[in-house]
Amino acid sequence: MSKTPLQRLTALGLELPEAPAPVANYVPYLISGDHLYVSGQISKAPDGSIVTGRLGDDISIEDAKTAARYCALNILAQANAALGSLDRIAQVIRLTGYVASTPQAGDQPAVINGASDLMVDVLGDAGRHTRAAVGVAALPAGCAVEIDAILQIKD
Repeated sequence: MSKTPLQRLTALGLELPEAPAPVANYVPYLISGDHLYVSGQISKAPDGSIVTGRLGDDISIEDAKTAARYCALNILAQANAALGSLDRIAQVIRLTGYVASTPQAGDQPAVINGASDLMVDVLGDAGRHTRAAVGVAALPAGCAVEIDAILQIKD
């Protein structure tokens, strides 16, 4: 018998956090047809702290990957809140990752791998997705990474 996404998460030593509340005039997720759109989730750790920094300046690739992993965990928390269970995720369609970076930094794809890897680790083949990894000058609250998602929902 295959493990559920929640069981895989637990096996990784992770807990699903409470879905973060929006901090401005937007909704954290929206269901349209069989798609779930998750608003950008910042690099908020399970303890409530925010991983900050800019790639190429004051954060390493490994620490930024951890930040991206936190974003993915928060995306899963929003999906769980929207759907009632991670088991309802049919496929991660797309992740768009934004990495606070200096103009010289070029390792944004390596950073966003932190999120991509977690999605596959938790959801298996349903976690495989299309993706963009973009460097930006600044992100909300000084966070290092922000990622949004489009997910396909099972009936």
